[in-house]
Amino acid sequence: MDRWTSKLFVGVVVVAVLCSGLTAGFLITTGTVPTASPVDEPSESDEFNDQPIDSEALYAETIDSVVTVYVAGQEGSSSGSGFVYDDTGHLVTNHHVIAGAQSVEVRFGTRGEWRTATVVGSDPRSDLAVLSVDNLPSTATPLAMTDHQPPQGAPAVAIGSPLRLEGTVTTGTVSGVDRSLQLPSGPLVPDVIQTDAAINPGNSGGPLLGADGRVIGVNTARASADNIGFVVSAAMVDRVVPSLIETGSHSHPYLGIETRTVVPAIATANDLDTISGAAIVSIDETGPAAGRLQLYTRVETVDGQRVPVGGDIIVGVDETPVENDHDLLRYLALETVPGETVSMSVIREGQQQTVEISLDERPPS
Repeated sequence: MDRWTSKLFVGVVVVAVLCSGLTAGFLITTGTVPTASPVDEPSESDEFNDQPIDSEALYAETIDSVVTVYVAGQEGSSSGSGFVYDDTGHLVTNHHVIAGAQSVEVRFGTRGEWRTATVVGSDPRSDLAVLSVDNLPSTATPLAMTDHQPPQGAPAVAIGSPLRLEGTVTTGTVSGVDRSLQLPSGPLVPDVIQTDAAINPGNSGGPLLGADGRVIGVNTARASADNIGFVVSAAMVDRVVPSLIETGSHSHPYLGIETRTVVPAIATANDLDTISGAAIVSIDETGPAAGRLQLYTRVETVDGQRVPVGGDIIVGVDETPVENDHDLLRYLALETVPGETVSMSVIREGQQQTVEISLDERPPS
């Protein structure tokens, strides 16, 4: 396999997951340029940017709904963070926080009440998990999830327990949107938010809040560089967590391809009119795209880069434009389900055409 076909992305940085203890690992994040679809653009009434942040008041309003998660397993103990999702005792945290847990205890707020928690469901592909406790403390109320993608530059507050320091608050901004994280097991988590609010081991699973007190996402990882953290978005939480509560798992759609974002060299080699789309570089012969989409026929060197030539370039799905890898990943993860048929708009031999494909359920890793 050529070097460029082994990844779906370019411009990677190594980041560490934020569970304090023996369950830490590594992730990789794409460096794609953010793009936003009209559905994700904040409405005129959205006050992400206009609303000044009062971190002291926000902390006071939400801290009782944030928990420190203490995990014991065969490999030792570890800790992370979480928050109250609903008034029936469900808590959200990261999958990697509770992976391998034999027992889970949570503590509310700072020096607050303890509860024994059970794992209701966990999804390694989104790095999300749901815990359940009986008898929520009276002060622990659900934190509302935002219904908008936050704009870059919006203020953000992270609350959690880095290094088991309960109830730590840090402030910053939404540094970027439309990122994707590659988990140690291989899958990419789309629609990830980047922040410069300080998050460290133990912050995993805790909330990143906007100025209005709503949850922007779940703190998950930090880069090896300073001031770069990554957060699973509220949209992904809304997509996955209800399934975890209902069934204990979440079924992800599967197209069965790997792609590479179109760059100038790929556009030149394939005589594309625009530098946009996702070039197919691998097709699972047993997946739903086999026989429906076409792989490149040869490799050429353009400006020192080896690029695919002759295969399908995906430029849209269900009338939603696909400008890069992330657009395709995000649409499939947030807008489709296994068994659904999608319309793929592709450039094939210089002509745009539509291909109908029925999605499978993603097989176990």
